[in-house]
Amino acid sequence: MALILNIETATTVCSVSIAKDGRLIALKEQGGEYSHAENLTVFIEDVIQQANVKLVDLDAIAISKGPGSYTGLRIGVSAAKGLCYALDKPLIAVNTLEHLSFAASENDQQDALYCPMIDARRMEVYCAVFTKNGECVLPTCAKIIDEFSFEDILQQHSLVYFGDGAEKCKEILSKNKNAIFVKDIYPSAKNMISFSEKAFSEKQFEDVAYFEPFYLKDFVAGKKKETD
Repeated sequence: MALILNIETATTVCSVSIAKDGRLIALKEQGGEYSHAENLTVFIEDVIQQANVKLVDLDAIAISKGPGSYTGLRIGVSAAKGLCYALDKPLIAVNTLEHLSFAASENDQQDALYCPMIDARRMEVYCAVFTKNGECVLPTCAKIIDEFSFEDILQQHSLVYFGDGAEKCKEILSKNKNAIFVKDIYPSAKNMISFSEKAFSEKQFEDVAYFEPFYLKDFVAGKKKETD
Protein backbone atom coordinates (compact mmCIF):
# COMPACT_ATOMS: atom_id res chain seq x y z
CA MET A 1 0.00 0.00 0.00
CA ALA A 2 1.31 3.46 -0.82
CA LEU A 3 0.83 7.21 -1.11
CA ILE A 4 1.05 7.97 -4.85
CA LEU A 5 0.86 11.19 -6.85
CA ASN A 6 -0.78 10.62 -10.27
CA ILE A 7 -0.26 13.06 -13.17
CA GLU A 8 -2.29 13.14 -16.39
CA THR A 9 -1.36 15.57 -19.21
CA ALA A 10 -1.73 13.48 -22.38
CA THR A 11 -4.65 15.53 -23.77
CA THR A 12 -6.14 18.98 -23.11
CA VAL A 13 -7.06 17.78 -19.60
CA CYS A 14 -4.57 18.69 -16.89
CA SER A 15 -5.30 16.36 -13.98
CA VAL A 16 -3.49 15.52 -10.74
CA SER A 17 -4.56 13.18 -7.96
CA ILE A 18 -3.20 11.70 -4.76
CA ALA A 19 -4.21 8.22 -3.67
CA LYS A 20 -3.52 6.46 -0.42
CA ASP A 21 -3.68 2.67 -0.37
CA GLY A 22 -5.46 2.74 -3.73
CA ARG A 23 -8.10 5.24 -2.59
CA LEU A 24 -8.54 8.78 -3.96
CA ILE A 25 -7.90 11.44 -1.33
CA ALA A 26 -7.29 14.56 -3.47
CA LEU A 27 -8.01 15.63 -7.06
CA LYS A 28 -7.52 18.78 -9.12
CA GLU A 29 -8.19 18.92 -12.86
CA GLN A 30 -9.16 21.23 -15.67
CA GLY A 31 -9.94 20.65 -19.35
CA GLY A 32 -10.85 22.68 -22.39
CA GLU A 33 -7.46 23.87 -23.60
CA TYR A 34 -3.76 23.15 -23.25
CA SER A 35 -2.63 25.02 -20.15
CA HIS A 36 -0.40 22.39 -18.57
CA ALA A 37 2.69 24.60 -18.40
CA GLU A 38 0.78 27.14 -16.30
CA ASN A 39 -1.34 24.76 -14.24
CA LEU A 40 0.53 21.55 -13.51
CA THR A 41 2.81 22.69 -10.68
CA VAL A 42 -0.05 24.68 -9.14
CA PHE A 43 -2.33 21.62 -9.26
CA ILE A 44 0.36 19.48 -7.62
CA GLU A 45 0.64 22.01 -4.80
CA ASP A 46 -3.15 22.10 -4.45
CA VAL A 47 -3.59 18.32 -4.11
CA ILE A 48 -0.72 18.15 -1.62
CA GLN A 49 -2.57 20.70 0.52
CA GLN A 50 -5.93 18.95 0.03
CA ALA A 51 -4.46 15.64 1.14
CA ASN A 52 -2.69 17.30 4.08
CA VAL A 53 0.59 15.61 3.23
CA LYS A 54 4.05 16.72 2.15
CA LEU A 55 5.90 15.87 -1.04
CA VAL A 56 8.45 13.92 0.97
CA ASP A 57 5.63 11.69 2.24
CA LEU A 58 4.97 10.35 -1.27
CA ASP A 59 6.01 6.78 -2.02
CA ALA A 60 5.94 7.16 -5.83
CA ILE A 61 4.97 9.43 -8.71
CA ALA A 62 2.87 8.02 -11.56
CA ILE A 63 2.62 9.58 -15.01
CA SER A 64 0.15 8.95 -17.81
CA LYS A 65 2.70 7.96 -20.45
CA GLY A 66 0.62 8.35 -23.63
CA PRO A 67 -0.11 8.16 -26.43
CA GLY A 68 -1.33 11.72 -26.70
CA SER A 69 -0.20 15.30 -27.21
CA TYR A 70 3.56 15.58 -27.69
CA THR A 71 3.80 18.81 -25.73
CA GLY A 72 1.41 17.69 -23.01
CA LEU A 73 3.32 14.47 -22.48
CA ARG A 74 6.67 16.27 -22.36
CA ILE A 75 5.41 18.65 -19.68
CA GLY A 76 3.92 15.87 -17.56
CA VAL A 77 6.93 13.57 -17.82
CA SER A 78 9.38 16.40 -17.12
CA ALA A 79 7.48 17.33 -13.95
CA ALA A 80 7.26 13.70 -12.81
CA LYS A 81 10.96 13.09 -13.44
CA GLY A 82 11.89 16.27 -11.60
CA LEU A 83 9.93 15.15 -8.55
CA CYS A 84 11.42 11.67 -8.67
CA TYR A 85 14.96 13.06 -8.81
CA ALA A 86 14.39 15.65 -6.09
CA LEU A 87 12.57 13.30 -3.72
CA ASP A 88 14.41 10.08 -4.64
CA LYS A 89 11.10 8.34 -5.39
CA PRO A 90 10.27 5.69 -8.02
CA LEU A 91 8.51 6.55 -11.28
CA ILE A 92 5.45 4.62 -12.48
CA ALA A 93 4.07 4.83 -16.04
CA VAL A 94 0.41 4.17 -16.88
CA ASN A 95 -0.86 3.69 -20.44
CA THR A 96 -3.29 6.54 -21.19
CA LEU A 97 -5.68 4.46 -23.29
CA GLU A 98 -5.85 1.73 -20.64
CA HIS A 99 -6.95 4.01 -17.84
CA LEU A 100 -9.29 5.88 -20.22
CA SER A 101 -10.94 2.54 -21.03
CA PHE A 102 -11.23 1.80 -17.32
CA ALA A 103 -13.22 5.04 -16.94
CA ALA A 104 -15.70 3.87 -19.58
CA SER A 105 -16.05 0.32 -18.31
CA GLU A 106 -18.68 1.40 -15.77
CA ASN A 107 -20.92 1.93 -18.77
CA ASP A 108 -22.57 -1.49 -18.61
CA GLN A 109 -22.90 -2.68 -22.19
CA GLN A 110 -23.63 -6.40 -22.53
CA ASP A 111 -20.80 -8.19 -24.37
CA ALA A 112 -19.42 -4.87 -25.59
CA LEU A 113 -15.81 -4.01 -26.27
CA TYR A 114 -14.33 -0.60 -25.48
CA CYS A 115 -12.39 1.64 -27.87
CA PRO A 116 -10.80 4.75 -26.32
CA MET A 117 -9.80 7.33 -28.93
CA ILE A 118 -7.40 10.23 -28.55
CA ASP A 119 -7.38 12.84 -31.30
CA ALA A 120 -4.26 12.72 -33.47
CA ARG A 121 -5.44 15.39 -35.97
CA ARG A 122 -7.35 15.06 -39.22
CA MET A 123 -9.06 11.64 -39.32
CA GLU A 124 -6.35 9.88 -37.35
CA VAL A 125 -6.70 8.72 -33.74
CA TYR A 126 -4.64 6.90 -31.16
CA CYS A 127 -6.76 3.98 -30.11
CA ALA A 128 -6.94 0.46 -28.74
CA VAL A 129 -9.72 -2.03 -27.96
CA PHE A 130 -10.31 -3.60 -24.55
CA THR A 131 -12.81 -5.91 -22.90
CA LYS A 132 -14.80 -4.68 -19.93
CA ASN A 133 -12.24 -6.40 -17.70
CA GLY A 134 -9.34 -4.53 -19.29
CA GLU A 135 -8.01 -7.34 -21.49
CA CYS A 136 -6.43 -5.99 -24.67
CA VAL A 137 -8.13 -7.06 -27.93
CA LEU A 138 -6.43 -4.55 -30.24
CA PRO A 139 -3.07 -3.11 -29.09
CA THR A 140 -2.45 0.63 -29.03
CA CYS A 141 -2.05 2.04 -32.52
CA ALA A 142 -2.36 5.18 -34.63
CA LYS A 143 -5.29 4.59 -36.97
CA ILE A 144 -6.74 6.60 -39.84
CA ILE A 145 -10.50 6.13 -39.56
CA ASP A 146 -12.66 5.25 -42.54
CA GLU A 147 -15.96 3.39 -43.05
CA PHE A 148 -14.19 0.00 -42.85
CA SER A 149 -12.39 0.63 -39.55
CA PHE A 150 -13.00 -2.04 -36.88
CA GLU A 151 -15.21 -3.91 -39.37
CA ASP A 152 -14.11 -7.36 -38.18
CA ILE A 153 -14.77 -6.50 -34.53
CA LEU A 154 -18.15 -4.88 -35.25
CA GLN A 155 -19.36 -8.03 -36.99
CA GLN A 156 -19.31 -9.89 -33.66
CA HIS A 157 -19.45 -7.28 -30.90
CA SER A 158 -20.90 -3.95 -29.91
CA LEU A 159 -18.04 -1.46 -29.78
CA VAL A 160 -18.15 1.54 -27.44
CA TYR A 161 -16.23 4.61 -28.69
CA PHE A 162 -15.23 7.48 -26.40
CA GLY A 163 -12.51 10.03 -25.79
CA ASP A 164 -11.68 13.32 -27.53
CA GLY A 165 -11.04 11.52 -30.83
CA ALA A 166 -14.39 9.73 -30.98
CA GLU A 167 -16.66 12.64 -31.84
CA LYS A 168 -15.00 13.42 -35.17
CA CYS A 169 -15.34 9.75 -36.18
CA LYS A 170 -18.99 9.44 -35.24
CA GLU A 171 -20.47 10.26 -38.65
CA ILE A 172 -18.37 7.55 -40.35
CA LEU A 173 -18.50 4.83 -37.71
CA SER A 174 -22.08 5.21 -36.45
CA LYS A 175 -23.43 3.70 -39.68
CA ASN A 176 -22.80 0.30 -38.12
CA LYS A 177 -25.59 -0.78 -35.76
CA ASN A 178 -23.05 -2.18 -33.29
CA ALA A 179 -21.29 1.16 -32.85
CA ILE A 180 -22.02 2.97 -29.57
CA PHE A 181 -20.74 6.46 -28.74
CA VAL A 182 -20.39 7.75 -25.18
CA LYS A 183 -19.64 11.38 -24.34
CA ASP A 184 -17.88 13.04 -21.41
CA ILE A 185 -15.25 10.38 -20.79
CA TYR A 186 -11.79 11.89 -20.61
CA PRO A 187 -8.35 11.01 -19.21
CA SER A 188 -8.27 11.75 -15.48
CA ALA A 189 -5.66 11.14 -12.81
CA LYS A 190 -8.34 9.57 -10.62
CA ASN A 191 -8.64 6.69 -13.08
CA MET A 192 -4.90 6.03 -12.91
CA ILE A 193 -5.09 5.00 -9.27
CA SER A 194 -5.76 1.27 -9.57
CA PHE A 195 -3.03 0.97 -12.23
CA SER A 196 -0.37 2.89 -10.29
CA GLU A 197 -1.20 1.06 -7.05
CA LYS A 198 -0.83 -2.31 -8.81
CA ALA A 199 2.46 -1.25 -10.41
CA PHE A 200 3.79 -0.09 -7.03
CA SER A 201 2.84 -3.34 -5.30
CA GLU A 202 4.59 -5.29 -8.08
CA LYS A 203 7.58 -2.88 -8.11
CA GLN A 204 7.06 -2.10 -11.80
CA PHE A 205 9.13 1.08 -11.87
CA GLU A 206 10.65 3.02 -14.76
CA ASP A 207 14.25 4.10 -15.17
CA VAL A 208 13.94 7.80 -14.34
CA ALA A 209 17.02 8.74 -16.38
CA TYR A 210 15.96 7.04 -19.60
CA PHE A 211 12.16 6.98 -19.51
CA GLU A 212 10.42 8.64 -22.47
CA PRO A 213 6.70 9.16 -23.10
CA PHE A 214 4.87 6.76 -25.43
CA TYR A 215 4.56 9.15 -28.36
CA LEU A 216 3.57 6.45 -30.87
CA LYS A 217 4.39 8.87 -33.72
CA ASP A 218 7.29 11.21 -34.34
CA PHE A 219 6.68 14.85 -33.51
CA VAL A 220 6.04 17.02 -36.59
CA ALA A 221 6.26 20.75 -35.94
CA GLY A 222 3.81 22.96 -37.75
CA LYS A 223 5.28 25.37 -40.29
CA LYS A 224 4.77 29.01 -39.46
CA LYS A 225 3.06 31.18 -42.07
CA GLU A 226 5.35 33.68 -43.71
CA THR A 227 4.45 37.34 -43.38
CA ASP A 228 5.21 40.15 -45.79
